[in-house]
Amino acid sequence: MLLLVLGWALASAPLSPAQEAQAQQIGRTIRCPVCQGLPITESTSDLSHQMMRELRSQVQQGRGADQIIQYFAARYGDTVLLNPPRRGINLLLWLAPLLALLLGGLWLLSYLRRPAGAAAPLPSTPGPDPDDEDPYLRQVRAVSSARKARDA
Repeated sequence: MLLLVLGWALASAPLSPAQEAQAQQIGRTIRCPVCQGLPITESTSDLSHQMMRELRSQVQQGRGADQIIQYFAARYGDTVLLNPPRRGINLLLWLAPLLALLLGGLWLLSYLRRPAGAAAPLPSTPGPDPDDEDPYLRQVRAVSSARKARDA
């Protein structure tokens, strides 16, 4: 009975400013499970308020940030973390931008180092086929040639 009263007293006691700052800092790394990418410190959902109460309770009990984050990850999954752990499939997500940057740099380096004459030839466009020429255009050209010959 004494433990129950002591636990209730601890849960209802306000946090010190340092503890509240720690709770806010940890809360900014935990995502609201029902909101779109909001940390639980900014979300207005009931679940986020419950999670903040639990977080404050754990801070008040003296638990560290890693312990609290692990608690929420175990309870809600790694998707609740705004900064996902760098292991498993998440490691691929962390390394993919670096891999893309490396591959892009290698492609750019090979492109800039190629000899100047090795440029890809432009596709040749065939000239107009005189047999496919429009009859009206053919007539205009003939009149134009005749005028040039007459004027010359």
